[in-house]
Amino acid sequence: MPMAEQQKESSVLFSLKELMNLEEDRIREEEAQKEAQAKAELEARQAAERAARLAEEARLRSEEEARRIDEQRRKEEATRLDAIRQGEIERARADAEHRARLEAMTSQQAHEQTIAALTQDKHKKRLQVVVGITVGVLLIVGVGGGIAIKQNLDDSAKEKALHIAQQKETEERLRRLQNDFDTAARREQELQASLANSKDEATRAKLQSELELQRQKTQAAGKAVKSGAGPDSAPKKKASNCSPGDPLCD
Repeated sequence: MPMAEQQKESSVLFSLKELMNLEEDRIREEEAQKEAQAKAELEARQAAERAARLAEEARLRSEEEARRIDEQRRKEEATRLDAIRQGEIERARADAEHRARLEAMTSQQAHEQTIAALTQDKHKKRLQVVVGITVGVLLIVGVGGGIAIKQNLDDSAKEKALHIAQQKETEERLRRLQNDFDTAARREQELQASLANSKDEATRAKLQSELELQRQKTQAAGKAVKSGAGPDSAPKKKASNCSPGDPLCD
């Protein structure tokens, strides 16, 4: 075989070998890129799942803390209202007792003045009879009147304290209903924001379902607030048994 043909054949074989080497390098490079891309996608997906899990845990902790704080506030408010109610009752009772004592003192002074005037009368026996009758009448009137006045004052004080307590309870109920509505509205806004920012279809479907349920809860809370604030929610005033013009009746 001529030398030129051998050289040409060797050159062709060398070129083919080089091309094969280049092709193998390209294939290895493509496989390396695919592996790197797959690894990056896996790490990104895992990172996103971790972030979502941490965000959900943080949200649950926040909601639990908010519930705990709200429950503590309710207990403190209930304790405060009970203290106010007891204070009103005690103050009304003290006022009633004070007025009863003043009435008794007035009756006693009138009784003493009557005795002083009667002792100056010359007809001692007659005066003694009159004094006895007068004393008996005054005592009966004073004691009976004092008891009746005290009873009326106690009833009036209790009715006032009960009316104030009912008003406080109504205000507290409305405050709780408004807090529930505000919480539901905030949760609905959070779900709307999450739905707007979500790209994953499964997550969006789940958020959409939660949003529909939350909207129902928000609407129910709003209706509860309106119903609680209506005219039927106000405490009704107890019917009075007092006579018209009685100064002891409010």
